Amino acid sequence: MKMLVREIAQACGGTLLCGDENQEITFVTTDSRQAGPGALFVPIVGENVNAHRFLDAVSAAGATAVLTQEHAKKEDSCAWIAVSDTRAALQAIASAYRSRFSIPLVGVTGSVGKTTTKEMLALALSAERNVMKTEGNFNSQLGVPLTLFRLEPEHQAAIIEMGMSEFGEMARLAKTARPTCAVMTNIGISHIENLGTQENICSEKLHITDSFTKDSVLFLNGDDPILAGLRGKLPYSVIYFGTGDWCDFRAEHISFEDGSTCFTAVFGQSRLSVSLPVPGTHNVLNALASLAVAQHLGVSPQKAAEALQTYQPPAMRQQIHTSHGITIIDDSYNASPDSMRSSINILMDLKGKGSGRAVAVLADMLELGEHSRQAHFETGVYAAAHGVDALFVIGQQAREIRWGALSAESHLPVFSFCNNQKALETLLEYLKPDDVVVIKGSRGMKTDEIVRGLLER
Repeated sequence: MKMLVREIAQACGGTLLCGDENQEITFVTTDSRQAGPGALFVPIVGENVNAHRFLDAVSAAGATAVLTQEHAKKEDSCAWIAVSDTRAALQAIASAYRSRFSIPLVGVTGSVGKTTTKEMLALALSAERNVMKTEGNFNSQLGVPLTLFRLEPEHQAAIIEMGMSEFGEMARLAKTARPTCAVMTNIGISHIENLGTQENICSEKLHITDSFTKDSVLFLNGDDPILAGLRGKLPYSVIYFGTGDWCDFRAEHISFEDGSTCFTAVFGQSRLSVSLPVPGTHNVLNALASLAVAQHLGVSPQKAAEALQTYQPPAMRQQIHTSHGITIIDDSYNASPDSMRSSINILMDLKGKGSGRAVAVLADMLELGEHSRQAHFETGVYAAAHGVDALFVIGQQAREIRWGALSAESHLPVFSFCNNQKALETLLEYLKPDDVVVIKGSRGMKTDEIVRGLLER
């Protein structure tokens, strides 16, 4: 990126307290350790740390400019820009920088599957476009602006993952990123503790369309009942993807074999064979969304489908490993009721290929509020009803998974633990060659510790 100090001050309505307004900024960071020549350092006031305390050190390290909401005057060779709120200023600067690019920008949101869909979209579009995508989990109020600063003149499209957990967040992200089209994967109950109802979650996520023009398109999952219920009710173009006959992009003849998924994508008069190197019906939907967006943006669906054959899941998101003859499904990044069911489905698909047992290791799902008890109980019922051979549950809330499973199958072996270490110790003794095990829980439960323990033994 390239912006002058004066352009940054103008973009965020800031006041230059000192420094040269003609200095050039080449990158923006909220991490004081990364600040150096060319950097604009944005100090964020967090719950535990107020990064304004690093401003003098950042200046001494050679940063070109800093923002501040705590100073009214300053003398320094580094440019200090006074703003009323550094977080809002960061978003305003990112919005101004984004306005320099007229390329298609695809926003991706949903309760589950944002990252997987984003990765598949980037692959599909990269078949014929130079694509910039969100890296890692930079989908927040800070992550989205920092991602936008990675746009360069050579980029021909951008895929921006956009997450939210509270009212007003999606509207701010949409104002910053201004997607030209968007994908909504589903409406679950993630963050329902803050948003109250699924209808509220849907309404909040629909703010991703706030910047839409007459040429914009919203891509919706037709297999999601809430999103399907929006059919014919939205004031902009909508393309549905799913398995229903009425969907604009639909999947037929879905089959699973040896950890791969094959299906036929049907759209208009066209039929296209698609092969994915990962299991799961949810990945069929993610691929359909990618193909739909690719066609909309003028990328050959055939070339997009060929690119999807190389897809590999991001770390801790349904990655499949083998250790000592045991198949390990690492889905430890995060958890919600929908993604728990998805992981159980994959577990049973892979178990069906061998003679071993299907073992589910499930930890607490957080931020579910008053829905927590029922959601955990129903997850247990689902696991038992779909034939898992043993269940390991970790955490206080996950005890309800145990009771749900036993209500459906009273003889199912269920082990309950307070922490990951105890669960790992028992799991290491329990698992045998040919077994398949899935590990999943909310990020705060750190169930990746169990995965590492299984792989490093």
